[in-house]
Amino acid sequence: MARIAIIGAGAIGCTLGALLSRAGQDVTLIGRPEQVAAIRTGGLQLDGALGRFTVQVPVAEQLDVRPDLALLAVKTQDVLSAVQTNLPLLMDVPLVTLQNGLRSDDLVAGVLPPHQIVSAVVSIIATYLTPGSVTIVSPGSLVIGHPFAATEPLLPMVAGILNQAIPTHISGNIRGAHWLKLLVNVNNALPAITNRTIQEVYADPYLSQLVIRLLREGLAVVTRAGIKLASLPDVSIALIRLLGRLPVRLAARLASAKVRRTVSTLPVLGSTLQSLRRHRSTEIDYLNGEIVRLGAEAGVPTPLNAIVVEMVCRVEKRGRFYGVSAIREAIATGGGNLQAKNA
Repeated sequence: MARIAIIGAGAIGCTLGALLSRAGQDVTLIGRPEQVAAIRTGGLQLDGALGRFTVQVPVAEQLDVRPDLALLAVKTQDVLSAVQTNLPLLMDVPLVTLQNGLRSDDLVAGVLPPHQIVSAVVSIIATYLTPGSVTIVSPGSLVIGHPFAATEPLLPMVAGILNQAIPTHISGNIRGAHWLKLLVNVNNALPAITNRTIQEVYADPYLSQLVIRLLREGLAVVTRAGIKLASLPDVSIALIRLLGRLPVRLAARLASAKVRRTVSTLPVLGSTLQSLRRHRSTEIDYLNGEIVRLGAEAGVPTPLNAIVVEMVCRVEKRGRFYGVSAIREAIATGGGNLQAKNA
C-alpha cells in the first residue's frame, strides 16, 4: 500500500482519489476549505459512469505527512503556490503533474528537482460543481512520461500504482502527447463562452466548424515549431492531421460524429466552464493562450485562438455569456466587436 497525497481536490483529483482509495491505497486529498468541510461531513460522493458511491477519504487543506507519491491536480495557475505551500513534505517525493496545459512541468521544476517529476496527460472526463460531489462522465486513461531527466524505475512504479485506479500508459514523448491533448482541448473555450455543453457545441454547425478552425491554427503552430506529436489512447495523430486536411464542414461532421460515438450522454461541460460556474479563475491562458503564445514566437498568426481567449476572459470578468450570433460577429470582425452586448 502506498501513501498517496493528491493536491487539488477538484474533478480530476477527486476521481483519482476515490478510485485509488477503492483500490486499497492510502489516499489523502488536499483541497480548499469548502471542499474539505463537505468531504469531512458527508464523504466524497460520486456518481455517473461508474455508478453512485461514497468514499470516506482523509482530506486536509495542507499536507502534514510525507507521502510516497504526490499527484498535483490543481489548475496550472495554482501550481506554484500549491507546491510551495507543501514543499517541505514534497522533497524527494515523486510528483505527478496532471494539468491540461504545458507549463506545469517547467513551473514545478523551478521548485523541485526535475528528476522527481512525472508528467501525465489526463483523459478523464469529470464534473465538479458542488463541494463534496463529483460526476465521473468517463473514467478515461492516463499517459505518463519523463518531461526531463529520466529515473528508470520511477515510471513503472508510478504506472503500477495508478493502473490500480485507471489504465495508465507510458510514453517516450510526453511533451508531444501534451501538445496533441492541447489541440484536442481547443474546444474547451467554446462551452466557456456560450455556457453550452460540449455535445451542444458540436451539434451546432457554426461552432463545430469553429472548433476545426481553432485546431488548424494550433496544428500550423505545432508544425512550424517542429514539435513532434504523440498519439493518445483515444486520439491519434492521424485523426488530428485528417481534421487538418479535410474541408472544414466535412472535418466538423467527422469530429461531431466522434463526439457522439465516444462521449457519454451525461453533459460534458469542459474544465473552463466548470471554473466559471464555480466562480474560479480559468486556465484559458494555458490552453488556447498557449497556441497564441507559441504562434507569436514561431511567426504563425493565430487570430481565432486570440479572439476566443479574449472572449473567455470577458466572460470571466463580467459573468455574461455569448450567443452564437455574437461569436460570429466577433470572428467576422477580427475581434473588433467584443464590446458588443453579450447574449
